[in-house]
Amino acid sequence: MKYTVSLLLLALLTLTATVGFAQNAKSPHVTAESPDKNIKVDYGQPSARGRVLFAKEGVTSLEKYGKPWRTGADAATEITFKNDVMFGGKHVKAGKYTLVTIPNEKEWSVVLNTVLGQWGAYDYDKHIDKNVLEVKVPATATKAPVEKMTITPTNNSLAIAWGGTMVTVPVMNHGN
Repeated sequence: MKYTVSLLLLALLTLTATVGFAQNAKSPHVTAESPDKNIKVDYGQPSARGRVLFAKEGVTSLEKYGKPWRTGADAATEITFKNDVMFGGKHVKAGKYTLVTIPNEKEWSVVLNTVLGQWGAYDYDKHIDKNVLEVKVPATATKAPVEKMTITPTNNSLAIAWGGTMVTVPVMNHGN
């Protein structure tokens, strides 16, 4: 009887430790700012690790073409504009937004939404009425594969690169 109880206790401890470790295995959290400090992006940084990143339905991949993506790992990516900007040619007021993308082979939609604190893009359809804008930008091939998803804000653009794909949204200060 003692042996059975000890074995069950050991199994429970092992399971608890495994689940606890898995829950703490989050991707690195990155904050990136433009040189002029007007754009700040907070995101979880996933790694490719040899996986297929984007593909159509029916193909095993991390993300599906045509489906909303949190644009990173863990919590949805958030972007802050210190001043009003033209984002992909559309006016955006200074403030903090959730950044969601909808990848496709030749172009991506980049969406800014006012609902903050989202986990992933699971509730995208529920919050679609809170979208501030959606811009379409061409998807281009990177010169070399990008292992860790990287979002790079500059003073005049926002670039997202991962695997063999990169998209760039033009950003210009508006007013001020």
